[in-house]
Amino acid sequence: MSENKKYNYPNRLSIFRFFLDAEGVRKNPIPFHKRYFDKFGDSFSLKIGFSKHIILSRDNEVAQYILQKNQKNYHKSKFQSVYLSKYLGKGLLTVDGDFWLKQRRLIQPAFHKQKMNQLVENMDKTIVLELDDLIEEKAVDLFPIMSQLAFNVVAKSLFELSISEEKLIRIKYIIEEVQNFLIKEIRLPHKAWWFSVTGQVKKHLELAEENNSIIREIVEERGKSKEDINDLLNMLLETRYEDTGEGMSVKQLVDEIKVLFIAGHETTANALTFTLYLLGINPKIQQKVLDEITAIESQTENIVEQLQKMTYTNAVLNEAMRLYPPAWITDRGNVEDDNLAGYNIKKGTLIGVSFYELHRNPKYWENPDEFIPERFLGEQKKQSMQYFYPFGAGPRMCIGAGFAIYEMCLTISNLVKRYNITSVNSEIQLNPLITLKPVGVKVLFSKR
Repeated sequence: MSENKKYNYPNRLSIFRFFLDAEGVRKNPIPFHKRYFDKFGDSFSLKIGFSKHIILSRDNEVAQYILQKNQKNYHKSKFQSVYLSKYLGKGLLTVDGDFWLKQRRLIQPAFHKQKMNQLVENMDKTIVLELDDLIEEKAVDLFPIMSQLAFNVVAKSLFELSISEEKLIRIKYIIEEVQNFLIKEIRLPHKAWWFSVTGQVKKHLELAEENNSIIREIVEERGKSKEDINDLLNMLLETRYEDTGEGMSVKQLVDEIKVLFIAGHETTANALTFTLYLLGINPKIQQKVLDEITAIESQTENIVEQLQKMTYTNAVLNEAMRLYPPAWITDRGNVEDDNLAGYNIKKGTLIGVSFYELHRNPKYWENPDEFIPERFLGEQKKQSMQYFYPFGAGPRMCIGAGFAIYEMCLTISNLVKRYNITSVNSEIQLNPLITLKPVGVKVLFSKR
């Protein structure tokens, strides 16, 4: 589109209103987004300075267009490519273009369903072990328990026997510290100078490098070892680039492993916490999950076969992720001028899609705020899946989706068999960081 053609954008939020709301948005953007969507419609825009435009949308047409139909024109934003890569390196989550495609093609086979099936038994053992220490008959904060469980499942699936408990605890600490600081950097850009002069940036870069060293040591030791171990690290070490026939460098392996740790543990912990909270306030639905699992276990002892039969449990999980999508928002920047849902937009426009709002948009969902797992069963499922983005969409859809679903179904299955779950909170508090985190969700586990 030539420069003299007119650009047009969705209804505009005034910069004055934006600055008035800025502190509240920094703490929790979700209520503000809801207010803006209710006022302006399914997409609204904001103009920063003379030429920078931002669009925020809960429109399915926009989501499909930037993630699938014309995804080549929409690259990851600066937040993902610059801020995240500073600490996470150049892995699948942070890179774009040809290098991303090359890495995706290389790593994809390690996450093929048959490969995931090989990990299921170890995954189940890890989950059972984690749940052995649950406190019973007393209200407990659920997220830390699910976070520890999900972290250990990823760690054991990645490294199986190659890492000490001490190193695992250190990796988890570093990941949490760096992420908390990263959020501050993104949400308080005007304090960048302060973070730099007080040494906070330096401190967190050093922590990230310490993390690299721990993972690098594990990778190098495994490379020298002749043992054939059935874990993700082995699968990644065996991958080969199509053009050269060579494997990944140790540096690239370290970067991809960091991404798997972060993407694989926090989103899963969030989703499990939300799902168990919803089961705890819906005892009839919890009973249906138990009935399904009991019936399945009477039919087969094979864990993979059991997982494949968990239709209702899957529907419960999907409905929980509809209401509380762990990856609650995504953003892209257009490389060239484009026509997006009828708007002529300039290249370099930042487009955000709120999956949280899209998943609750009354245009697509009946009784959008209600927990109704039947949306994801039978004929209704076909309709629902058109507007459902728990793992993103298109070529950049989360590579570990199958792994996460297996892990979550096994955790729900093991918990519901052993315990009756009762939620203590009548409402849930949210902390929308990079992922949508539940806050202070307390539940009671009573032996069945």
